[in-house]
Amino acid sequence: MDVILVPLLQMIATVVDLYVWALIISIILSWLSAFGVLDMRNRFVYLVSDFFYRITEPALAPIRRRLPSLGNIDLSPIVLILLLYFVQNILMRLAFKLAS
Repeated sequence: MDVILVPLLQMIATVVDLYVWALIISIILSWLSAFGVLDMRNRFVYLVSDFFYRITEPALAPIRRRLPSLGNIDLSPIVLILLLYFVQNILMRLAFKLAS
């Protein structure tokens, strides 16, 4: 059982880490487009920005609904990153416990 479960847990932890990077890239792209650094009329820039928006927004929207409004400050990515690191830590501890 450990032969399959430990690599599976490690792979899930890696996917969580990749999703955190996708969140960070999405945040940076939204800042750059808000400040006018990126031209959203460029097709490639729009496609990349839209891709990251579509993969991160389903996880961010429920958090945004529960957080109080702080004006233009959006804390939902920080909350999601903290939750993802918490889940990743639990998965890695479980994998180490199963491996030993």
